[in-house]
Amino acid sequence: MLRHEKEAVIDEVTESLRGSDTMFVSDYRGLTVAQLSELRAKLRESGARFRVVKNTLAGIAAERAGRTELAPLLSGPTAVTFCGDDPVAAAKVLAEFAKAHPQLELRGGLLEASLVDAEGVKTLASLPPRDTLIAQVVGTMAAPMSGLVTVLQGMVSGLVRALDQVAQKKAAAGEA
Repeated sequence: MLRHEKEAVIDEVTESLRGSDTMFVSDYRGLTVAQLSELRAKLRESGARFRVVKNTLAGIAAERAGRTELAPLLSGPTAVTFCGDDPVAAAKVLAEFAKAHPQLELRGGLLEASLVDAEGVKTLASLPPRDTLIAQVVGTMAAPMSGLVTVLQGMVSGLVRALDQVAQKKAAAGEA
């Protein structure tokens, strides 16, 4: 690889590191080109990008991007998964693919600037998807309000029944 090609790769990886809050590092040794293509396609569907990078170039890019925490993970054949909006989806894809293809070894990564190990990535993969988590939070917030509405509705309907009974008694007293 020529010097200007290396600089281009370093610049591209540096921008990816700066633009992504969450990334995972893995060892892809032993995977075929077809398997790597399958993994890339699955990650693309989840909004993530999978990039094979030389360790020296990745180390320089990490230093330029201010992501020196990645340095211990950069040994051996290295692939970096840059996550989009939903890091859980990317972690799920990587964990499921690693189960089906044990050659893929998760090393760890950065989650919102915190270093996580391989077990941390697997734990993240066990969480429900982002949309489900949001729905659970909204449901939890809405539960007390719907309970209040039910109580108020019961009070109002009780008042309406009581007024209706008073009106029926007055009507019955007026007829008699």
